[in-house]
Amino acid sequence: MDKTKKIANYRYRILALLMFATTINYFDRSIIGVIAPTLEKMFGWTNSDYANIMISFKVAYALGMLSMGGLIDRLGTKKGYTLSIAIWSFFGMLHALVRPGFSIIGFAAARFGLGFGEAGNFPAAIKTTAEWFPKKDRAFATGLFNAATSIGAISAPFVIGWIVHENGKNWQIPFLITGVLSTIWIFLWLKMYKKPQVHPKVTKEELAYIQSDSVVENEDKLPWKSVLKKRQTWAFGLAKVTDAVWWFYLFWGAKFLADTFDVNIKNIALPFFVIYLLADGGSIFGGYLSGALMHRGWTVNKARKVTLLICALIILPVSFVAITDNKWIAVFLIGLGAAGHQAWSANIFTLVSDVFPRKATASVVGIGGMIGAVSGIVADMALGSVLDSAGNTGYFWAFLLAGSCYLIILGLVHLLMPKMIPLDENLNLSKA
Repeated sequence: MDKTKKIANYRYRILALLMFATTINYFDRSIIGVIAPTLEKMFGWTNSDYANIMISFKVAYALGMLSMGGLIDRLGTKKGYTLSIAIWSFFGMLHALVRPGFSIIGFAAARFGLGFGEAGNFPAAIKTTAEWFPKKDRAFATGLFNAATSIGAISAPFVIGWIVHENGKNWQIPFLITGVLSTIWIFLWLKMYKKPQVHPKVTKEELAYIQSDSVVENEDKLPWKSVLKKRQTWAFGLAKVTDAVWWFYLFWGAKFLADTFDVNIKNIALPFFVIYLLADGGSIFGGYLSGALMHRGWTVNKARKVTLLICALIILPVSFVAITDNKWIAVFLIGLGAAGHQAWSANIFTLVSDVFPRKATASVVGIGGMIGAVSGIVADMALGSVLDSAGNTGYFWAFLLAGSCYLIILGLVHLLMPKMIPLDENLNLSKA
């Protein structure tokens, strides 16, 4: 058998690896959100203690986004992605060694390392997508691997509910599982990944399709600070402020359901399944919609922004979650908000590769991710403090902001970037 036999759609094998990595990433980071009500009882945490542990993750994530994005642009996706997943897997497993006497500082330290490593996932994945897919397909491809965030988040409560007892027995085991999965991923990634133009299994026809709406770039490295001067960078960064909403669903969702509807570790799986199944559908639909509009002849600018407007409108009803006394209405509204966010996320990620040259994408995604993490830090500090001082009324304001901020942010993004004119390999406006 010829091992170099060419495959017509090899890019989808690369996409499958991005989905696998993102699933591991979100399984790993979701564990603590699901198990938080149990750990709070075991270790005597306050809401502010829990918020500080989450802040540790996000501080590292912000720092990691800045450094990992630039590092991946310099090292390339093959080495950079491998380094990222190796770091986050090591610190993910380190959670299992934390002892009760040092629970807050121990979890904060483990979350810090986890956040730094996990910061590399999206810069690497977006850069890989830009290398392997034409612009007209990137939002859909991004929507597919972004949907894997929900697969990871859905898996966490089922695995935890199966392994961990209500009293917390076996809480360490879920943190160890990702080490095995990450080892498998690294093996497959190192074996399968090369850039498409040098990959022996990519046909000439597939390569021509991948490059059909992109210009050939030189190999010169761009200084990281050069992207900071661009309004387009800050338009993307502003759109990423909405990451704070996603962090809220991920890390505080189980606590909200526990505090409001007495949902515990053994019955959280079904509500999370509904929420993140809707989120998966939103991610795929959002990526498909803008691509479909482009295939119908719409400009990139119009297709992306109309899709983002639809996403913002879908998200609005989540503002009413905290005023319902029905658990399943609350779950559905959170799921609707999560679906809209994932559709939004698939499209704002694609804004980067629509506008920036491939060699700058990881850096720009990193800067935006840093801004999103800082937004999450501010939100955690405020929410933890309000919940400790005013009780569950803090959730009312959290959901109100979660539902309304997307429309405001979209308007500001449009002011910063009214036309999505691509930048050339030197970050100048394209004349094409």
